[in-house]
Amino acid sequence: MTLTAKPSVTAAAPVKIEDPQRERSLSTVFGYIAMVLVLVMIGLPLFWILITSFKERGEIYVQPVTWWPNSLTLNNYDEATTEVPFFTYLRNSVIITTVTASIKFVLGVASAYGLVFLRFPGKNVVFLAIIAALMVPNQITVISNYSLIADLGWRNSFQGIILPLAGVAFGTFLMRNHFLSLPAEIIEAARMDGAGTFRLLFRVVLPLSGPTMVAFAIITIVTEWNEYLWPFLMSDDSSVAPLPVGLTLLQNTEGYTNWGAVMAVTILTILPILAIFLALQRHMIKGLTSGAVKG
Repeated sequence: MTLTAKPSVTAAAPVKIEDPQRERSLSTVFGYIAMVLVLVMIGLPLFWILITSFKERGEIYVQPVTWWPNSLTLNNYDEATTEVPFFTYLRNSVIITTVTASIKFVLGVASAYGLVFLRFPGKNVVFLAIIAALMVPNQITVISNYSLIADLGWRNSFQGIILPLAGVAFGTFLMRNHFLSLPAEIIEAARMDGAGTFRLLFRVVLPLSGPTMVAFAIITIVTEWNEYLWPFLMSDDSSVAPLPVGLTLLQNTEGYTNWGAVMAVTILTILPILAIFLALQRHMIKGLTSGAVKG
């Protein structure tokens, strides 16, 4: 008699069923938690600066700290605008930021246009040199720039502050990448219609690059408005010193730090650039993300 072995039956491993809805919910929760943490990290110092600027001097130095003053006062803002020539610093900041940002903007757009749409020998070498300039921290060039400006006799002058800050490596890199993302069909059609170099730039390329140019302008304005190290080295008095340098001088006016006045000047320094950013933030985000996804 022949015995037939029955096939052994093994228990199937349990299949893990994923719940997409649960995963999306967890992702949403973690996203909100991260957003709240970032808002607290950024917003809490700004709230402290704002509240301190309205506190009486006695409330600033008490322990434990008070998060809301017993009475709001504008004395700190009065001291901030009278202890130092605040409006002179404001004028200097406007001049330095406007001129430097304008030079950077024009040179950045023009150099990026040349690297993308013009043909000339050594174009790739020029672009590599620009990329290399992005890798060099500004602090490394301070000594050489200081020596050159001092030899030219431009210390404590607007040109001595503005010219060394007018480098356009970042702007050239940003605008070049955007120009490369423009539809080639539109550029070729414009050239077939007889568009020359300047007509192609002003009639085709720039109208298609509005959001990116706004982003470039905002980044440049914010950077120049907050510039501190180089103006501090170049300015000897309030005649050319911008607001960040004036803030430092205010800290040393009375021999100790008058934090109420310092916080008031900080708020007054933030407000103009904050207003510009809030007015143009949508264009900035659109400009920074344009060309990221190509369909």
